[in-house]
Amino acid sequence: MSKTIILEKIKSTEKIVRQIEVDNVLVFVVDRAIDKPSIKAEVEELFDVKVAKVRTHTMKNKKLAYVKLKEDYPAVDVATKLGMM
Repeated sequence: MSKTIILEKIKSTEKIVRQIEVDNVLVFVVDRAIDKPSIKAEVEELFDVKVAKVRTHTMKNKKLAYVKLKEDYPAVDVATKLGMM
């Protein structure tokens, strides 16, 4: 069985970079049909981190997933690996 990729892309704006640095949060664009536990499992598997909380914001055809990482796993490190910083 093939695995479906849930995270479509990572979002990067000045406000989101501030959230990465201050709140330890990463923001991803996902499909509207994806639920929070699936987003959490995908992030933990892809980036080898632990997720504390997932919030979502739906707009038009897409959903933004705000993924807060646990304090032991800095979001800055993940963002650096992805080339955002």
